[in-house]
Formats: sequence, C-alpha cells, structure tokens
Amino acid sequence: MRYGSVEVLRLSSLELAPGEFTALAGPNGAGKSTLLSILAGLRAGYSGECTYRDTEVRDWPRRKLARTVSFVPQSLELQFSFTAEQVVLMGRTPHCDGLFDTPADFDAVRRAMELTDTAQFRNRDFRTLSGGERQRVILAAALAQEPRVLLLDEPTTFLDLKHQFSMYRLLADLARDGMLVLAATHDLNLAAGYCGRVVVLHHGRVAADGPPREALRAETVREVFEVGACFDDTGGRPRLHYAD
Repeated sequence: MRYGSVEVLRLSSLELAPGEFTALAGPNGAGKSTLLSILAGLRAGYSGECTYRDTEVRDWPRRKLARTVSFVPQSLELQFSFTAEQVVLMGRTPHCDGLFDTPADFDAVRRAMELTDTAQFRNRDFRTLSGGERQRVILAAALAQEPRVLLLDEPTTFLDLKHQFSMYRLLADLARDGMLVLAATHDLNLAAGYCGRVVVLHHGRVAADGPPREALRAETVREVFEVGACFDDTGGRPRLHYAD
C-alpha cells in the first residue's frame, strides 16, 4: 500500500484464522491502521491480494461484508442527537430488510450493550458520554452486527483501567467462541496477557509474528520500540518490564 510515492505497508504473507485473538502491535506509523482498514474493506488502492473466505475483499458487496466483518475505529464523532442505544442500533443496518427495526434487532442491541456494560446509559445522548463510554458504545454497535470477524483500532485508548481489562477479557472470550479478533494496540502488556498471538509491524513490514513470548523478545522490542524490555511470566499473566 502506498500513499503517493510513500510505501506504508508491504506484507509478503499474513493469515488470520477464526478462534484467534491477535494483537497488532507497532509504533506510530508502522501501518497498523492502514492494514485494519484494508481488511475491513474500507481502503482500496493496494496491490496484491487481500482475501476473506477465499474472495478478494474488494469484490465483496459492501452490505454482505458488513454482515460478517465489523470494524471498531478509535473514535466516532456524531453531529446529531442520537442516544447510545440508537448508535448501537445503527450496527444492525447491514441486516435491515425493511423500514422498521425488528425484535431480533433489539435483542441483538440488548445483548451487545449488556456485554459492553453500556446498558445503564442507553438513553443518554452519545455526545455527552466520556471518551471511554463512547468507545464501549462503538464496540457494542460492532457486536450488534453479529460479526464473524472483529477488527479494532486501539480499542482501549479512552478506557479506564477496569474497562481496559474487561474489554480484553471480552475480546478473548469472543475469540474462544470462534470469532476472529484482531486489535491494534500500543499496550504490549495487555497483548501479552490476553492475546494468543502478536503480530509486530515495523516500517510497514512484519517484524515478528507468534505467541507473545516469541513475538515480544527483548531484541524485537528494542529494535521496533527503541526501549529495553524483559519478559516475565512468573506471576500468572505474562508481562513485559521496561528499562531505558
């Protein structure tokens, strides 16, 4: 993928499978958001192939793809007065066949808001919510699509500590239930603690790919993120300790 004359992404091969919770890690400008937008069918103009279920993403009808692949952006700005519940209901758009929402639509919305701990402000104006509350509502809208694939761009950016952990627990549970979950993140410890696989991007290329302990080796973290680190999994969940 190029932006003008600048190459921002070059992958020789990358395959993602159902039932995996994969972290997409890398510094700013590594190509994480670009890759997610290509996978979600939101960005054309790339060379090579990007296939989903053996069909090129560019050839999928947009509505049909949206019924199975859901994308959670870093943020969402709305200019009009929608309640949180109405925003989540927008996630049902790919499934709508008539003018009116169905009981199945409202059931999907209810389940999604319960999963994301957003039901308590279902009637609040979305614009009045905090950044973290908005992010959870956006996730609920994505889950209301009932996707097979969930793509997330920095899903914990605005979340407090409690909801960062609950977000990653939920994503791990969704993957265990068979969903393909791919989340771009800067938090290597959340990735190490909850993801079964970490793909590290550096200058638009895959610098490492594998289980956290393999992908986040000290030499890889030093080269890609320019900080020292050592891996520690003696206290339960694995984590990285950083040094200057």
